[in-house]
Amino acid sequence: MREELVKSDETLDDLQLKGLYIIQKKLAFRYGVDAVLLANFCKVKKGAEVIDFCTGTGVIPLILSGKSEANSITGIEIQDDFVEMANRSLEYNGLYSKLKFINKDLKDKEYLKGLNKVDVVTVNPPYKEENSGIVNLNDKNAIARHEIMCTLEDVIVAIKAVLKDSGRMYMIHSTERLADILCLMRKYKVEPKRIRMVYPSTKKAPTMVLVEGQNNGGKFLKWEAPLYVYDDMGNFSEEINKIYGRI
Repeated sequence: MREELVKSDETLDDLQLKGLYIIQKKLAFRYGVDAVLLANFCKVKKGAEVIDFCTGTGVIPLILSGKSEANSITGIEIQDDFVEMANRSLEYNGLYSKLKFINKDLKDKEYLKGLNKVDVVTVNPPYKEENSGIVNLNDKNAIARHEIMCTLEDVIVAIKAVLKDSGRMYMIHSTERLADILCLMRKYKVEPKRIRMVYPSTKKAPTMVLVEGQNNGGKFLKWEAPLYVYDDMGNFSEEINKIYGRI
């Protein structure tokens, strides 16, 4: 029975996409709008090979499996219990032929060297900068949000290691880290190509940024129209409702 894959302290949540579901903890880390926006921002061609770093419980690979015709999508995550949960979501959805989740550290350069180069890398990394406050190093939520296990530079180095020449990376991050992101991308010759700012509403400053880069790409950067999460009435914007498949 598929229902036996879901534990008593977990929920089974409908991704509202081709009948796909994800298993998550009731009271621990759960995916947010940032993961959904990143999966929507990606351009994944038919037959592409994809890696998702910092995959957590696997929401981005699951969404991409429903939105794209990728040949394979691999989620890599350092927290073993997240990977175990992601693999149960994989089993629940019967996606063995397309998805796999691996418990590895993206700083493991020897492991990354052994992987086949891929067309696309996605990543929703920890937003909070290393040493940016007191955190519990054993807290699963803190590890997902703070640079405890990896820094932004570690993420860019890992992306560089697995991307094909001219392959594309897609990241969502906090706007306060945009300068760091662009400088590190240039440092490792992953050229910024497309940026889209995400605003809570039309009355507030942006809080998240979506970035596309190309491995060894030429210098040309496109700024896209802003994305608003809520409208002026406090309801989800029309674009957000479209992204979530509500309209």
